[in-house]
Amino acid sequence: MKIVFMGTPEFAVPCLKILLENDYEVVGVITATDKMGGRGGKQLIESAVKRYAQKQHLTILQPKNLKNPEFLTELAALKADLQIVVAFRMLPVAVWDMPPLGTVNLHGSILPKYRGAAPINWAIINGDKETGASTFFLKHEIDTGDLLFVDKIPILPDDTAGTVHDKLMKLGANLILKTVNAIAAGEYTPTPQDPALVSKAPKIFTETCEIDWNQPTERVYNFIRGLSPYPAAWTTFKEQNLKIYDARPELIEHDYHPGTILSDYKKYLKFATKDGIIDIRELKMAGKRKMKVTDLLNGIKA
Repeated sequence: MKIVFMGTPEFAVPCLKILLENDYEVVGVITATDKMGGRGGKQLIESAVKRYAQKQHLTILQPKNLKNPEFLTELAALKADLQIVVAFRMLPVAVWDMPPLGTVNLHGSILPKYRGAAPINWAIINGDKETGASTFFLKHEIDTGDLLFVDKIPILPDDTAGTVHDKLMKLGANLILKTVNAIAAGEYTPTPQDPALVSKAPKIFTETCEIDWNQPTERVYNFIRGLSPYPAAWTTFKEQNLKIYDARPELIEHDYHPGTILSDYKKYLKFATKDGIIDIRELKMAGKRKMKVTDLLNGIKA
């Protein structure tokens, strides 16, 4: 069975790796175009998938336009039986409908819950106790195709978007292998998604990551960890933007107005919420590096 793999970030690399390790024939890798970045914008940045694919001497295509006739001709020439998509981008019908066995997508949620660009973040922000990964056959409407397999993991009280991402990266690779094995053996039954269970996970923007201290403590805590490490929840401190990466909730009665800063400017920095306190542990002020709260406090005046 010939496979074309489509993906870009580090999250997708274990999926490609596990296919190769299990002797599947990956005839091509489709990934994002190179970009200029780094200090001064002068460094050529290649995707994580491209870097790995190069080491494995795989054929790599980096189309700017997925509808470009030249690209479609190159893709068809690979004669793939199946396409696997992991953290890539929306595909036109001409691409996902090309291989005879279809195109399978890996999504970081328990579909049909959290369709969209940020399923990991929203699961934590909303206080879910579990999440998972799903494989499904692509069709035109995003994240709506018939389900193949779903695996679940718990979301622990101190998990962040970063830790859950890393867990799902491993889980997802195993799920892709399970899915491809089933398709190769012809032992699978696609299941339509239940429309009654659909929820959305829209893309998150920095401007919507400001913390609302009027919310209950648990909700603020979930908001912080659901956005850590990226793009990071933020608030204002000393008239500057303060990104928060790690914090602890404290449910205590108080008379402080939500958002009140509580600090000795030596060892602790806390903010009052509607029904408690958020104790900040790791943060970053504009123009500075990420640091522990004590390091920040030692460098400023009360």
